[in-house]
Amino acid sequence: MKTQRYVILAAVLLVSMFGRIDAMADNNKELATLGGGCFWCLEAMFEELQGVEKVESGFSGGDAHATYKQVCTGETGHAEVIHVTFDPERITYRDILTVFFATHDPTTLNRQGADVGTQYRSAVFYHDEAQKKATEEAIALLEKEAVFDNPVVTEVSAFDAFIIADDQHQNYYQRNKTQGYCQVVINPKLSKFRKTFAENLKN
Repeated sequence: MKTQRYVILAAVLLVSMFGRIDAMADNNKELATLGGGCFWCLEAMFEELQGVEKVESGFSGGDAHATYKQVCTGETGHAEVIHVTFDPERITYRDILTVFFATHDPTTLNRQGADVGTQYRSAVFYHDEAQKKATEEAIALLEKEAVFDNPVVTEVSAFDAFIIADDQHQNYYQRNKTQGYCQVVINPKLSKFRKTFAENLKN
């Protein structure tokens, strides 16, 4: 049932959302900052998308600089996020949102699966008003189509700062494929992602 809902969600967004969002990074690239539970999971998937040039794991949404250990207490206000640099000529911000909402559960407050705490909340930190509008429209569409059994609780907040995590957290899945968390948690998500977005993956 979860796999079926996953495919339906992706289809709804892919059919209904299109267009370009202008939130430029360096060299006419764009940025997206997304929280959907453990950043290791999101990083592993977004790294494989065509048009995505860089994915960094780190933290956003807190009031001050914090380390991974501090964020894991759930008391700093930060969310674990990925900071995505992408080419809008190859993948749009709306496409990024499609993948985001299809690859985590945006209806569980402050948790994803067994990962519990405010640092694991579903969140979009928009970089301009166009991204804010696109995110709100995506959520409204999901609610209208009743894709989920429960309401979407994704936080939609203005981007303030990104704190990059230590090197050990970057490209984590690729460097730790035999590690338990990768085998039990990331591999099943990655398999579903690859099947659903097969035409959008890098060679």
